[in-house]
Amino acid sequence: MRLRCFLKKLGQGFLTGKIDASTSFEAGDFRNVVPRFAEENRKANQAVTDTLQLIADSQQATPAQIALAWILAQKLWIEPIPGTTKKHRLEENLGGASIHLSSTDLAEIDRVFKELTIVGNRYPEAAKKMIDR
Repeated sequence: MRLRCFLKKLGQGFLTGKIDASTSFEAGDFRNVVPRFAEENRKANQAVTDTLQLIADSQQATPAQIALAWILAQKLWIEPIPGTTKKHRLEENLGGASIHLSSTDLAEIDRVFKELTIVGNRYPEAAKKMIDR
């Protein structure tokens, strides 16, 4: 079930498969101050997107769609609530609902999360202090 937490924590583009350790964010992008998006932390967490990408390739889907399909496969009463400001991302997200993950796919995602310790805090220290009140 750790992917739900990961989706929430690293979703800000990380699960699209287009962000890795070499990605540079523009000035003013909030991810520049989020510890989880520091270069070394993106590199440490890359196993997740690598696994999602392998499954996505086999399904002719995107890693984000696979992550959403994984959530949908957990329990009938669990629903992902992805956010976006772009129409093409909304359409991509909706595509995750039509993907069927095999038991092998589900087991592989679960295995990666059992073996991985997600690296980097979710918020910068100043924001964390405000949230943890």
